[in-house]
Amino acid sequence: MKTKYAPDQTNPRGHTVRFNDMEMYYEEYGAGKPLVLLHGFGGCTQNWHPFIDELSQRRRLIVADLRGHGYSTNPGNRFTHREAADDVFRLLEKLGIDTFSAMGMSSGGMALLHMATSQPGRIDAMVLISATSHFPDQAKAIMRRASFNTMPPDVREMYRACAKRGDEQIRQLIAQFNALSENSDDMHFTAQDLSAVTARTLIVHGDRDNFFPVEIPVSIYRAIPDAALWIIPGGDHVPVYDPAIPFASTALQFLDA
Repeated sequence: MKTKYAPDQTNPRGHTVRFNDMEMYYEEYGAGKPLVLLHGFGGCTQNWHPFIDELSQRRRLIVADLRGHGYSTNPGNRFTHREAADDVFRLLEKLGIDTFSAMGMSSGGMALLHMATSQPGRIDAMVLISATSHFPDQAKAIMRRASFNTMPPDVREMYRACAKRGDEQIRQLIAQFNALSENSDDMHFTAQDLSAVTARTLIVHGDRDNFFPVEIPVSIYRAIPDAALWIIPGGDHVPVYDPAIPFASTALQFLDA
């Protein structure tokens, strides 16, 4: 099974931009049409490294650390997917990128929903992996009681690898994750909201996702015009790392269609 991150190393492709009160880290690979890659909560750009070689053969990749994650800062010490979406738009403005394709894992996909509904003309196609339109009770319960000690070992390992500022960054991220369970405004997309999305959208979801039951991606698929749905049998949250799942090739085929 592929790991959900790659070992850290000095990356000559890494850059940092400053805007407002924060610094945002990103990496670039390949050439061609821009493809923005956004990781999930607690993760970082390294979550995408197992797919970089294949994806960069066809696209110019912009791989970003969301606010407070990886090398990116978060002076306000709070996280919402709406603010994360605004950060990505500011990064793309700095890079002179107007229209683009995008893929997002979990929180990265949720940030993309904010982007695709607030500025629908900017995204021509996107892939949402284990994203949600809202937080159901089962997700809120997990988020509310989450702690470093109770996380599955592979998730703890990911937090350790991605928290570039050490234990204090991990504590801040977990507190922000806990707080999301009480935020009813950040992720609250109705079918009418989602009908404004103009990007061709592929929704990828595991049918054993412990955060978001399969009814949610089905409802997103029905609400977004011109959407496609890929339910992975036996898949858990972010089920794309299994080498038996042809994720990168399938995603590229969809984006290029």
